[in-house]
Amino acid sequence: MKIPVVVEVAGYGSSNCSPFPCDETRSCGLSACHPAGNLDAAFEALAAGLQAEYGDRVSVNLIRLDDGIPERIREVISRHYPPLPMVLVNGRVTPIGRISLPLIKKEIDREFCLDNL
Repeated sequence: MKIPVVVEVAGYGSSNCSPFPCDETRSCGLSACHPAGNLDAAFEALAAGLQAEYGDRVSVNLIRLDDGIPERIREVISRHYPPLPMVLVNGRVTPIGRISLPLIKKEIDREFCLDNL
């Protein structure tokens, strides 16, 4: 099993964390970032939630595109045209397109299951 599972979130720091409005009834599973609803705040809440759930079995990194687009991210964008924020799990593009604790946990759990096959 590859530990830690690496979760990377790529997007613009001040952009929205989701295409949906941020409110307390959201299904994203995060409340610490409400009402900001921006990527920076949502990433911090996500990182805390994943740390609480998985501890050191998961590493979470933010790739702020405001600071320039790394070549490997540029390649992913040119091949897959993923929505932003983009969520990568162990380098694999996910279809999530938003910061959502339950959806990202599903992708992480999938990685753990793939390693056990």
